[in-house]
Amino acid sequence: MNGMSDVRLTLYAGELAREREVNVRMNAPQGLSLWGLFQHRRRTRLALLGLTDEQLRDIGLTYEQARREGLKPFWRG
Repeated sequence: MNGMSDVRLTLYAGELAREREVNVRMNAPQGLSLWGLFQHRRRTRLALLGLTDEQLRDIGLTYEQARREGLKPFWRG
C-alpha cells in the first residue's frame, strides 16, 4: 500500500471506533456501569421478544428484526 492508503485506513479505523462507542450507549441511560449496561440490554431485549405483532408495527420493526435483536447476547452492542 502507498502512504495515502495507510492514512485513510487509520482515519477510517478511528471513525469506526468512535461510532461503535456512540452506538453502544446510545439508548442506555447515562451513568451505567458496564454491568448495568449489560443488564439494561438483557431486559430490553427480552421485552422486545415479548412484543405482539401490533406493538412491533407501532415501533416500525418486523418480527424478524425484533427476533434478531432480541436474541443477540447482552455483551454485543
